[in-house]
This record gives sequence, C-alpha cells and structure tokens, in this order.
Amino acid sequence: MAETIAILSQKGGTGKTTLTRSLAHGLGIAGLNVLTVDADPQGNLSEYYGIPADTFPTLGEVLTGTESALEAIHSGVIPANLGLAEAELILAGRMGRELTLRNALRDIAPNYDVILIDCPPTLGLLTVNALVAADRAVLSTEAEHFSRQGAEQAVEVIGLARENLNPDLELMGVLLNIADMRTRHARETLEGLKQQYGELVFETVIRRSIAYPESAQAGKSIFDFDRRRSIDYARLTEEVLARMGLEEELAKARTTTSSLDSRPDGRAHRDRTPRKRISPTEGKGRPATARSEWAWVEADGPSISPTPGDSGSLR
Repeated sequence: MAETIAILSQKGGTGKTTLTRSLAHGLGIAGLNVLTVDADPQGNLSEYYGIPADTFPTLGEVLTGTESALEAIHSGVIPANLGLAEAELILAGRMGRELTLRNALRDIAPNYDVILIDCPPTLGLLTVNALVAADRAVLSTEAEHFSRQGAEQAVEVIGLARENLNPDLELMGVLLNIADMRTRHARETLEGLKQQYGELVFETVIRRSIAYPESAQAGKSIFDFDRRRSIDYARLTEEVLARMGLEEELAKARTTTSSLDSRPDGRAHRDRTPRKRISPTEGKGRPATARSEWAWVEADGPSISPTPGDSGSLR
C-alpha cells in the first residue's frame, strides 16, 4: 500500500511543484514506484511532465466521478488543467466532499510505493481533499515574511484536518525552499523556522538556482536537466526516506548523493556549507573585527564578504 504525501504551501511561488517533481524523481532513483497527482488547476506539474493541457481524463474527471483514477494516469502522473477548478465547484455541493480524493486513490494505491500530491497554493477544498487522502504532509516555504505567515496558516489547516477528518495525518517536515543563503534574511528565516518547528524542519535547504525554472521549461527533472544542481534534492530525498524509515532505499539514495557530490576524477566538490572567515587581526595581539565573520559559498553565486551591518552582502 502506497504512502501518500501531500506537498503544500499557502503561498504561490515557493517551489512546491518543483519539489514534487524532483522528489518523485529522487525517490524513483532510490527504487520506489512513485505516482504524482496534480491537484492544482494551474496544471504546472502536468506541464513539468510534458503532458498536454488538453489531455483526457484528468483529476477533474476523477473527482466528479466520470472517470477512474486508473484511467487518468498518464506517464506516472494524474494531470490537471483548468477543468479542475470547475470540478471543485461541483464537489462543494456534495456530501462527504472531503473524502472524494481518498476514495478515488484507494483502488490504485496498492500499485505504488509512494503517492505525491501537488496541492494548489490555497487552503480550499482541493487542499483539504489532499490532506484527507494523505498519510503525511510536507510544507514548502520561502525565505520571505508572507511565506512564513502562510506556513503558519498551513500548519493550522493540517491540524484541523487531523482533528476532524484524518486522525492519522502527520506533518513530515517543513522545507525552506528557493533560499539564497548568502543573505542574512534567509539565514534568519531558517533559524526562525527551527525555533518554531524544531526537528520538523529539514536540514536540507533548497538553494535558489535558475536551473529549476529552466528544467521546468524543458520538461525535465532537475536530476536529468542539471545533475550538479540536483545535489540539494538528492540530500532531501535522503531525509525523506529516513523519516519514512526505508533503510534499503536510503542506502541507494546515499549512493546517488555521493556520486553527485564527487567530481569526475573522484574528488569531492568544494564544501558549500557556511564557514567562518578568519580575521587577519585575529591571534596577533589585536582584537578581531567586530563585523560578521561568516562567509557563505553557494552553487550559484560568489562568496560573501562581510560588511558592517549585514553579514550577507554580495561582493
């Protein structure tokens, strides 16, 4: 029986769809059979898989009961288009409307190891359906004030779904996505998330990169589009598998991460974790500079030279 994971965000533009596509690929590399479900009427996940907008049937027909979930699977995804918005309106007038997606996926769940549901960036009926159908939820948030507010609202909705509709629902984790860790604001956001949600926050941060929108435009997973840039999602895949308790698949994922983190000559890439910048006056009988001493080296940008008042200024 598949483990179903809802991937949600109350605010758009937090990398939620890229997260769904990339995590599905990462789990597939680890040996799991993954189905993705596009529950967003914008159909971005479907486009990411290269599925035409006029494909039939889609999730909209599944939710209205005119087609089965099995018939709506195209290349490993149940797609969506603007017709899903109309289907949501139809659902609103039905009894037991919150259970529709869970009931629809019940027959196909034994065929998969994991089902990932890409939720719309709202907390409406489609998101509620996804949470009721899910075993776990992953929350994607960006390093911005309003995105953090949206994360708090999403956590509240997850709690309400658990209390009233799905007592087995768990929050798997909170992911900081599309983050430029060269900036002080991003680092403070990560620290704030850890203070608020503790161990629920994934250690992996998905760093901002132009490679992600380019991979979406190309209709390819980041693993296929730019393997070097896929290292963050490889590490996230490890964390997800660890939280699922899948040791065999976790070992495979670690092998993938090791291969991505090494150069063709077998040597490791330069470490891109934050590192302390030693002041030239330190240890010479003079006080170290009062400025921030931390430098960040990122995949898509230069290192940071500390300046007064901001430890994340670009050179």
